[in-house]
Amino acid sequence: MSERPATSGKRGSCVVKGLVLFAVIALVAGVFWWWNNRPIDPVVLSAEEKQVVEQKVEVLQQEEPVYEPGKREIELSERELNGLLNEHTTLGDSVKFELATDAVHARVEMDLDEDLPVVGGKTLKVKARFLVHEDESGVHFVIEDVTAWGVSLPNDWLGGVKGQDLIGEAIGGKGGKLAGVNSLKIEPGKIRIELKE
Repeated sequence: MSERPATSGKRGSCVVKGLVLFAVIALVAGVFWWWNNRPIDPVVLSAEEKQVVEQKVEVLQQEEPVYEPGKREIELSERELNGLLNEHTTLGDSVKFELATDAVHARVEMDLDEDLPVVGGKTLKVKARFLVHEDESGVHFVIEDVTAWGVSLPNDWLGGVKGQDLIGEAIGGKGGKLAGVNSLKIEPGKIRIELKE
């Protein structure tokens, strides 16, 4: 008689263990099923979060920057040339350039010292014509004529500069290559300079 209660106790504990095990398995299976079938809730970003994300996306969408070489030709109009002279020197109200075909005309006006005889206190008005041309030896900048008050001045009065190649003389020979300049062309109302690579 003493053995029967022990057997029923073992059976009861086995049943309890089986029920607990079944409950654990059912719980794990239920959680697994819910996890795989849970609803998808949309993520709503705040205004600050949207701004941060948009900046990150913009950075990703930017392409590799492309290097574009600069132009090798400079073209200045007569107005631009005189404007630069006025802006970067004190000669804007006394010197003016006019551009013609292969020539530069310069007009100069200045007040003469009152102590000078005859012309003292008057305004000196000088015009000069420079011929500009280019050949295989380089660019030539030649004084063709200088006038004062409408009178063409003799070459002897000008120290023999008429007909002289000013650039060539400055460089030390006939004609000369301007550093970094491939070609220089003067046209009516504009100057065009092509730079070397």
